[in-house]
Amino acid sequence: MDESPTVVIVPGLRDHVEDHWQTHLARRLGNVLTVPPLETDKLSRDARVAALDEVLTSVSSPVVLVAHSAGVMTVAHWARAHHRDVAGALLVTPADLELPLPESYPSLEELDRNGWLPIPRQRLPFPSTVAASRNDPLAGYRRVVGLAEGWGSRLLDLGEVGHLNPASGYGYWPRAESLVWELLESVSHAASSRTTDSESQEEHSHA
Repeated sequence: MDESPTVVIVPGLRDHVEDHWQTHLARRLGNVLTVPPLETDKLSRDARVAALDEVLTSVSSPVVLVAHSAGVMTVAHWARAHHRDVAGALLVTPADLELPLPESYPSLEELDRNGWLPIPRQRLPFPSTVAASRNDPLAGYRRVVGLAEGWGSRLLDLGEVGHLNPASGYGYWPRAESLVWELLESVSHAASSRTTDSESQEEHSHA
């Protein structure tokens, strides 16, 4: 099995945005896959979860998830229904779909009808970091802190970065790369620790 981790990028409801930090990140990383845009049922939670699961099923190596906005909610819903091993996840500025979003976004009624509500709050079965904004128009900071606690995530306070999208002045975001490399290093470290442990156990069994 190829032990080099694959980064799987999970966009929000707007899918591919050319100047988005996730798009820049995908170009700069080697072993990376992006969940493709939906052609139909674009607002369907089930369709989003199925698209993510299809990508994950195609990968045999360890996986690190990098999600943004409603993509974070896709990950939370996916984790509740599927059991593929995930080595770690970076969950950036999750959109709070339980409260009214700004005018250009789907309404609460639309989100509810398409299966997004309520937000899953069960502990995620893999290590995760929630990167939160202090002035996100799509989620209050305290609400995001509560989500991170429910998911068992490490909380990273990004300060005032809006929704960390091009509309907030963020195209290329250098910190994304360093945070992903931290995750990849922790995955590699965990893998080498497991190898060392199994070798040690084998030596003892032959002693």
